[in-house]
Amino acid sequence: MFTSKKNRILCATLAAAMIASSAPVMAATATGSLVITATVLASCTVVGSTIAFGNYTSSQVDQTGNIAVVCTNGTSYTIGLDAGAGTGATTSVRKLTGSLGGNLNYALYRDSSRTSNWGSTIGTDTQAGTGNGLVQNLTVYGRIASAQTPLAGVYTDTVTVTLTY
Repeated sequence: MFTSKKNRILCATLAAAMIASSAPVMAATATGSLVITATVLASCTVVGSTIAFGNYTSSQVDQTGNIAVVCTNGTSYTIGLDAGAGTGATTSVRKLTGSLGGNLNYALYRDSSRTSNWGSTIGTDTQAGTGNGLVQNLTVYGRIASAQTPLAGVYTDTVTVTLTY
């Protein structure tokens, strides 16, 4: 009997252990959220090239230059050109200043036919565009009119490019 009782206890213990080990484990879960944000600021950069007219011999001289613009995708901008540093210059009649004195008049345009003056009044004589995140090259069309009688020398001017966005 003792063995039988011992066997029953052993069997009951083993059965209880088997039942406990085969019982499903209840798992619990919880969820939350992670908020992700970013801000893209509108920004632009601008770089102008040199317009080298070369030698002037009282005949009309046409030449081009370049303005490189990089603006954030979707950013609207305008490009304006001031009158330059020549004494008495305007955005319609700019003035190259000679190394030995004197001036040589010239003009800058937005179009290849040289009929649309490039000035600095937004909505009137500036060039508008929309950035795409890549370099956009704008051509500046320059002209020195014929029949001028400047002094000999090297003539220079600096025009400020203003990008408004």
